[in-house]
Amino acid sequence: MKNNMIKNMILAAMFLAAGLLLPFLTGQIPQFGNMMLPMHIPVLLCGLICGWKYGLIIGLILPGFRFFLFGSPPFLAPFPIGLAMTFELAAYGFFAGFLYQRSRWQCVIALYRSMIIAMVAGRLVWGAVMALFVPLGLSAGFSLAAFMAGALLNAIPGIIIQLTLIPVIMVTLNRAGLVKFRKEKAAKAESQ
Repeated sequence: MKNNMIKNMILAAMFLAAGLLLPFLTGQIPQFGNMMLPMHIPVLLCGLICGWKYGLIIGLILPGFRFFLFGSPPFLAPFPIGLAMTFELAAYGFFAGFLYQRSRWQCVIALYRSMIIAMVAGRLVWGAVMALFVPLGLSAGFSLAAFMAGALLNAIPGIIIQLTLIPVIMVTLNRAGLVKFRKEKAAKAESQ
């Protein structure tokens, strides 16, 4: 049990580091970076591999930590993108890990189901947080059209990358014996 906790803490730290560094690959062109969603991938992987608690924590601290170190994503002006991302990424890590851990089988189908629900929930949380900021004057101009553009239309390339890359990584880790897909009997034994 203690070894598993230490392993998860080390992996979570690695996912945090990846979340800090991946935006440098796309961040030179902000429009491109916003479409690729590089910080989302490590948070989703953290939730799936380490569990919902670690995914939630890494999602919660990653945007603020990145802002503190590199000044991006902006936290309050002109839009509270980083602050809204904090809640969005926390939702990704939580839902991906929570749903995947509670799946009868941990397989590619459960992986896709968990990821898609986490992506929808995260985008809804992002939209709700941005909408809450409107009366505070922090997200003036945020509307349903802005939500659709930010949550879906502009994010399509990143969504495609996530739905392609994350299962490939998980299957590769499974084949290497580093992350085990499990069947129902093993799931019941683990939960008891």
